Amino acid sequence: MTIQQQIEKFLASPAFGVVGASTNRHKYGNKVLRCYLQHGKTSIPVNSKESEIEGVSCVATIDGLPAEVKSISMITPPAVTAQLVPLAIAKGIENIWMQPGAEHPDAVALCQKSGINVIADGSCVLVVLGYHEH
Repeated sequence: MTIQQQIEKFLASPAFGVVGASTNRHKYGNKVLRCYLQHGKTSIPVNSKESEIEGVSCVATIDGLPAEVKSISMITPPAVTAQLVPLAIAKGIENIWMQPGAEHPDAVALCQKSGINVIADGSCVLVVLGYHEH
């Protein structure tokens, strides 16, 4: 698949998990969540310390995501990405987009080996979808 085909497959999910979602509006973990919401996409923030972000109820872990979430954006430090990817695969997540700076080579290799559609080439969902600061 080309990167464009990978992105289209990722964006075809009925709902999206935002792993590393943040209440801080200056952080990418908040901007990615707002970007999905701006585009009318159902998105669930994953944050173990918050009950809601941007008015959306959080789940504490990837395992807590509803079944319709087939795609997750990861806005996490690389070491955390490497720890969480096996949990995402076990949960049945089909598409993982590692935002720039979240990529970990072992996590990318595990996705590829497991047949996961992984986007970790520096593409940014904020650029692809078109994010606007409000």
